[in-house]
Amino acid sequence: MKTRTLIPKLGALAASVALMSACSGGMSDDASTDEGGNHPAAEQAEASDGGGSMASDGGGMAMDDPAANLVGAGCADYASMVPDGDGSVEGMAQDPLSVAASNNPLLTTLTSAVSGELNPDVNLVDTLDGDEFTVFAPVDDAFGAIPEDDLSALASDADSLTNVLTYHVVPGQISPDEIAGTHTTVQGEDLEVTGSGDDLMVGDSTVICGGVQTQNATVYLVDTVLMPPAMADAS
Repeated sequence: MKTRTLIPKLGALAASVALMSACSGGMSDDASTDEGGNHPAAEQAEASDGGGSMASDGGGMAMDDPAANLVGAGCADYASMVPDGDGSVEGMAQDPLSVAASNNPLLTTLTSAVSGELNPDVNLVDTLDGDEFTVFAPVDDAFGAIPEDDLSALASDADSLTNVLTYHVVPGQISPDEIAGTHTTVQGEDLEVTGSGDDLMVGDSTVICGGVQTQNATVYLVDTVLMPPAMADAS
């Protein structure tokens, strides 16, 4: 949703074998088989060297790389701006959502909004850290495009601020290859994601960098503050 759609309403509202098997010819049956006909030595090798190593050294490697599934034309710039530390892609993956966002230098306004700093009556930290979510996170420039008076009016209206913030949150973690489509937000209304790869859009907002992991959420950095349809229609 474009900022020009959001601004009028804000003012109006004051608003994720080789299995080791048989014994070799040089091994005796007595060494590998017990009296009941079982093969404990082979079974032990199978459990430790077979499936176990595949789980940790095979497909798990991609899952353990927080940068593996990133999409968006702005990911390279983000990595250049924050190459390491708590606010980097790797750093954010280590922390719960609210902490990860607070460490990201692109999300300072959003962090203030969800933590009670903008309005003490709107503190969503426990909610955001308490379950798995997909979050469309407006960067600071998105908030900066809103006139100061309108942003102040939104901050002072707890209900409107909560509606706007929770409209950016979808239950469950959704990976970039599955994100396209219509999703019901925590606020209750739907939003639509279109495109694919580096060309994802959320409504009229562009995904700058998506698939950023935290301990409990998948984050898509977006360039516009999204507007719940009911608030837009009332403007």
